[in-house]
Amino acid sequence: MKQILPIFLFVAFSCICKAQSDTSFKLIKIISGDIVDFTVDNLDNIYILNSRNQIKKLNANGDSVAVYNDIKKFGKATLIDVSNPLKILLYYRDFTTIVTLDRFLNAVNSIDLRKQNIFQVKAIGQSYDNKIWLYDELENKLKKIDEDGKLLQETSDFRLLLGRALSPIKIFDEDKFVYIYDTLQGVYVFDYYGTLKNNIMINHWQNLKVVGKNIFGSRADTLYRYEINSFRLDKWKMPEQLAHSLFFNFTSTHLYALKKEGVEIYAIR
Repeated sequence: MKQILPIFLFVAFSCICKAQSDTSFKLIKIISGDIVDFTVDNLDNIYILNSRNQIKKLNANGDSVAVYNDIKKFGKATLIDVSNPLKILLYYRDFTTIVTLDRFLNAVNSIDLRKQNIFQVKAIGQSYDNKIWLYDELENKLKKIDEDGKLLQETSDFRLLLGRALSPIKIFDEDKFVYIYDTLQGVYVFDYYGTLKNNIMINHWQNLKVVGKNIFGSRADTLYRYEINSFRLDKWKMPEQLAHSLFFNFTSTHLYALKKEGVEIYAIR
């Protein structure tokens, strides 16, 4: 097990703000059906969770290509990570358990974190090397485990590093950095050696997602895209057709909006 060095640097958040018009979004497709939650991978495959806790995979054309039906053991998945379309992660918070699926949504493995003495986790995310990042809220540490749950590395206690505890809800591994999002304290950016590179003061964003060198999200009636390298912040006042969406998801080129009737897909221009 490797201890991550507690070396870090704070970089102040600043931005160049630019308002965009609602013509930046063009509706290109609607997927109707029983949908209570969904996510999207980098190939524009859509993973739908229905009211029966069944997970369906649709390709970019909207065709059903796989189904996960083993729903009796753990119930509803709290989190679905599809950052690697070949290895899907389902996290069941009530059981502190991670289930791994292949690209056909066949169960491959399960990890009971309690057996690793990890008892309180809200956020997990897949690492670049197909391992798993998680934030242990009892120990206040970012940890990396393998497919068997073995601890590979961990940070020092964040209360010692930062002077406060975090309660992250999302973890992303993108472009050689790990992003941890706490809705109150912003986005903390680490390199793979555990050095804190930045604290981006994005607060109270919903639907936050890191995609490449951009961070997407929403707040109230506004959609956002923050360019990490240039500090540019694009803002879109939600057009009427998006204002009553239940929540959003993003890729680099598309916006996905969940409505009561289904998922609407928009091109971002």
